[in-house]
Amino acid sequence: MLKAKINPTDIRVGINSLKTLTDGRVLITTSRKEEAEALGNDIKEKCREELEPILHRRRNPRLIIRNTPEDITITNIEKTLIKQNPEIYIQPGDIIPKFCFTTKKVTRNLVVEVNAQTRKSLIQKKVKLGWVICKVEDYLVPNRCFRCSRYNHRQQDCKAEGTCPLCSGKHKMKDCTVTPQHYKCINCATYNLRVQDSSVRTCDNHSTLDRNCPSLQALLDRYRQNIDY
Repeated sequence: MLKAKINPTDIRVGINSLKTLTDGRVLITTSRKEEAEALGNDIKEKCREELEPILHRRRNPRLIIRNTPEDITITNIEKTLIKQNPEIYIQPGDIIPKFCFTTKKVTRNLVVEVNAQTRKSLIQKKVKLGWVICKVEDYLVPNRCFRCSRYNHRQQDCKAEGTCPLCSGKHKMKDCTVTPQHYKCINCATYNLRVQDSSVRTCDNHSTLDRNCPSLQALLDRYRQNIDY
């Protein structure tokens, strides 16, 4: 129906890919947002009630403000930033506080959601909060299941068998006796099983907790592509 009724040449739109998904939807990618909007409008006009175009929107960036004082909370973070950092030109509504957490080193951090312009004003800056100067960085953390050590779901939703994040064995991490030279990442090992071309296989001789894990880095790259920077 799309190919019969829509001519990308007529509306000057370049199609990067067209893929049918398992749920019956069709995923179309273009190089520019303007092209996607033009294509969506053409589908609305020519396909009417037969097809519904939905324009994908990128997510807003999230930032982490490190080492925040105890009296800075999600209720007063924006107001404090505006008052103590006038040189950054933050306006009311530019920051949406999400949550705060404390690390194992008892460092308190606060995560906020911002638009692309506010991110550019804050990223890699040191902001004043009370009596403390805090560093601002991108917050990009994927969900990793503590049960099976795979990504994009949580432990309470996992139906897989428990997997050690160090060696991929069927035991808990506290019971693991494997030495680092024999670590094995379940995510990279699974990827290698799916890839037929041995030249593109990745190293799996590391734990799933390794920040340099190729599977983790590939996932973070996909996340970045979906964020409006």
